[in-house]
Amino acid sequence: MKRRKGYYSISVVAKMFDVHQQTIRLYEKEGLLTPQRTEGGTRLFSEEDVDRLEEIINLTHKLGVNIAGVEMILRLQRKIKKMQDDMNKVFEQAQTQLGEETETLKGQAVTASTKLIALKKSKTPKALPKPKDTESTAEDWKIEYDE
Repeated sequence: MKRRKGYYSISVVAKMFDVHQQTIRLYEKEGLLTPQRTEGGTRLFSEEDVDRLEEIINLTHKLGVNIAGVEMILRLQRKIKKMQDDMNKVFEQAQTQLGEETETLKGQAVTASTKLIALKKSKTPKALPKPKDTESTAEDWKIEYDE
């Protein structure tokens, strides 16, 4: 049966998966499904409910998992999803922080190189005094002080 967007009655869902309506009611009773209800009490299954039921049927009918096992698997899947979401948030925060720090360091590097280039251009090297052929005297080492 081809699925369309919207809500499905229990009879339509049962036909989709070739299961008895009582099987679906049992899954609801065990807390594995929570379809919406109309004011009259009719079950309405959303796309998410149908997807979840498909997973439950796959686990029970094809893999032979009992209802307690299905409950455990679904609970663990929720926990794994939450942990994945939390890890993604941590990675996004770390990536943002790394990007900010990289930009800060790039700015500091540009500033330092600009200062170095300006300093290099402003000070031309003076000629070094020629070394004397004679030994140094006390006069060579005399320190002059400003008065």
